[in-house]
Amino acid sequence: MMTAAPQIVTLGAHVLDTIVQPVDEIPEGQGSLLVDEIVMSAAGPAGGTALVLAKLGARVVTSGSVGDDVTGRVLVQLLADEGIDVVNLRVGDLPTSASVLPIRSDGSRPALHVVGANALAADVVPWDALAAADHVHVGAPELLGPENVIEILDYARDHGATTSLDFLIGGEQAFYALIEPLLSHTDYVLPNAEQALGWTEAADLHAAAHALAAAGARVVAITDGGRDIVLVEGGELREIPIVPAEPVDTSGGGDAFSAGFVFAKLQGRSSVDAARFGSATAAQVVAGVGTSFGTYDAASIDALLATVPR
Repeated sequence: MMTAAPQIVTLGAHVLDTIVQPVDEIPEGQGSLLVDEIVMSAAGPAGGTALVLAKLGARVVTSGSVGDDVTGRVLVQLLADEGIDVVNLRVGDLPTSASVLPIRSDGSRPALHVVGANALAADVVPWDALAAADHVHVGAPELLGPENVIEILDYARDHGATTSLDFLIGGEQAFYALIEPLLSHTDYVLPNAEQALGWTEAADLHAAAHALAAAGARVVAITDGGRDIVLVEGGELREIPIVPAEPVDTSGGGDAFSAGFVFAKLQGRSSVDAARFGSATAAQVVAGVGTSFGTYDAASIDALLATVPR
């Protein structure tokens, strides 16, 4: 079991989210709407996961590309403010990736998104940091290309790190060609239900999880919004009840789950307990606006878990 703060590298997609809440309808024409909050937060399956990992107590190096613009400077500063090493967030020629998220009263949201500099994420690989890491998390490997991601994952594992994958792309079956070659090279695969079902064309989440595991993933943990987490490891399937939450904004929930799962595994916990820890972490984040919401650490997450029946 790891007792010191784990050293984690996150690579891939970094996004600046501007979240507006609540927005249940867009005013027509030049109409206006008074809202409760407008929040800017670091986000994305690399940036958002890095943010939550740092709050949990990890030492985090994050890697990717931002633009030479105000959005990029704000995004980098928000991550640096949490103690994240941002030296490997390189400035590219494209605008910084950003989203505007109008959050409905039930916590759901559409997304208005610019891919921007995330298309250049493959240009930045901090090999020295990978060699020193306890864990490497690739967020949106589809942006880096299968060959690049396999090289990163194999290099990290050769140097003693565990690895994980989370994704930005949707569940269209055509995208599976970008994902399937990576699965045998990683330890933890952390998609959502829409992605897992769409890529595998499985009849249900049980079949989807088994299909991803059969393709080589050592552990598959599929989140499904407010429903049970589906976990497959060593051929055994488990359904893990989520930690109850009252969502205000669900946009950071997936990245928070990934961060919690990875952090707990590095503490030596079982995959079932890691899924519960990830769910509790997500419950903290979705209770407010933005991936940055909440004041918590690993101890407070454990305290929350102690109040929830297994």
